[in-house]
Parts: sequence; C-alpha cells; structure tokens
Amino acid sequence: MPQRRKEPHVTKGNILDDLGFEPEVSFQLKVKSELHIAILKLIRKRGYNPTELAHVLGIPQPRVSELMRGKLSTLSLDKLAEYADRLDSDPSVKVSLKDKQAA
Repeated sequence: MPQRRKEPHVTKGNILDDLGFEPEVSFQLKVKSELHIAILKLIRKRGYNPTELAHVLGIPQPRVSELMRGKLSTLSLDKLAEYADRLDSDPSVKVSLKDKQAA
C-alpha cells in the first residue's frame, strides 16, 4: 500500500491550475462555476421548485436536474448567461490584475 502524504497540499492560487488544467480551460471553468453559484443562489432565494424552474428557464426537467446538481460539463457559459437573464438577474464580469504572489 502506498504511503499517504502527511502534509496537506496548499494551492498557489487557483486549484484548477494546480490540478493541471490548461489556463484557458481553468479560466472558463472558474467563470462557469461562479455564474452557476450565483444562479443557484437566485433560485434558492426565490424558492422555485423544479417544475416552476423548468417553466421559467424554458428547459425540460432533466436540464433542471443537471443545473441543480452542478453538471457544468453539460452547460455552456452562454447557456448559463441565458439562465441568469431568464431569472431577471443582472450578471456582470469583473476583470482585475492577477496577484503576483499567486502566480
């Protein structure tokens, strides 16, 4: 049996970079996950059940399930932005310089 590491891994900024994703993929996953989290907060705040959410978003029930379970591989950034819009939200993008220490 291989020995387990006794020290925890400390990320140097973005965990997706540490996992070996290409920078472009890492960036897209980060943006998608942040938008997804915001959408889930809106859904919970408004108290939609799955049937209501399917109607509001104009999607079938299986897509609601994928959204709620965080299956980001099935959701494009465009589709997430569309869902945010259909939930009457005002999504925005923030761009800032990278922290030199994290890079």
